Amino acid sequence: MYENITIPDKINNNRIRRFKKIITPQELKRKMPSPRKTDVFVMETRQEIANILRGKDNRLLFIVGPCSIHNLEEAKEYAAKLKVLSDEVSDKILIVMRVYFEKPRTTIGWKGLINDPDLNETYDVNKGIHHARELLLYINRIGLACGSEVLDTITPQYICDLVSWSAIGARTTESQVHRQLVSGLSMPTGFKNGTGGTIKMAAEAIVSAAYTHCFMGITDDGHPAIYETVGNPDCHIILRGGADGPNYEEKYIKETEAIMRENGLTPKIMVDCSHGNSQKNHRNQKGVLQNVMHQIKNSTSTSTSTSTSTSTSTSIIGVMIESNIKEGKQTLKKHNYNYLLPGISITDGCISIEETEKIIKEAYSTILM
Repeated sequence: MYENITIPDKINNNRIRRFKKIITPQELKRKMPSPRKTDVFVMETRQEIANILRGKDNRLLFIVGPCSIHNLEEAKEYAAKLKVLSDEVSDKILIVMRVYFEKPRTTIGWKGLINDPDLNETYDVNKGIHHARELLLYINRIGLACGSEVLDTITPQYICDLVSWSAIGARTTESQVHRQLVSGLSMPTGFKNGTGGTIKMAAEAIVSAAYTHCFMGITDDGHPAIYETVGNPDCHIILRGGADGPNYEEKYIKETEAIMRENGLTPKIMVDCSHGNSQKNHRNQKGVLQNVMHQIKNSTSTSTSTSTSTSTSTSIIGVMIESNIKEGKQTLKKHNYNYLLPGISITDGCISIEETEKIIKEAYSTILM
């Protein structure tokens, strides 16, 4: 019955235009090694973040930085400014710089520095990976921890030795592969609620990631491999709002706490001041942060009325803030990448570094009150 069927010359990869080999993780790390001092710094900051999640460190965790990285020199300039702020509040707030190189998309659009570093759809991934590692090395070297989103099982081998905290985004929290991947990540990780606002899937993701799994990836020398994990106990939820609106107010915190307890988890919640919680208006991040700090302050007041402890009893362990050198955002078009304004986001709108300093210092003062 198959004799008259014509088989094309190519029955596999027939929708692939071309492929390019890329450098192996081992080769990249050999070219751009991490100094021992940096290794120690990453190890120590991972432990500090884990201690915050476990209630052993009373500080709050703030993930602060651009929506996405598109220019290395601008990112370095921003990092230097954020480092100064970090040092000023470090006794109460641990600031980790948001360093996002990959952008998940609901439909289409620029997918980030690693995927398209030249912003022109040439997809020079080799260049992008080099840029990403260069920036992470710099930020760690100046004494600022890095946080990044993890989108696949291959990229982490190139850069995650320089990452102290990671996130799984709203579009991938429900993905089995990403839950398996997190179970093997060496750093604390936050799972965002779904784009629709569903919190339960994030709680279930944390439960899953705490267990052992197997997933396919590549080794440092570039060979396909099966990774067997031991589970990641240092995970938390990130509330980012959803289709029905923001979810940072106290009633949503209480709801999230209940869902986490129902799943056998100790409630540990981070609030994303941007995205759905800001209703996609970067200027609203200030109000979100003020509300969250008010919740934390009220909880602290309640706990200290019967105790001399200065720790908070709230389940809120920190926030995320989208911030850049300058306020706002600009549109990246196919033929205008050479005319981008410096220091302004090309993805989500961000508050300026000056506004960032102001609202974080206000948050710091709230803790001291």
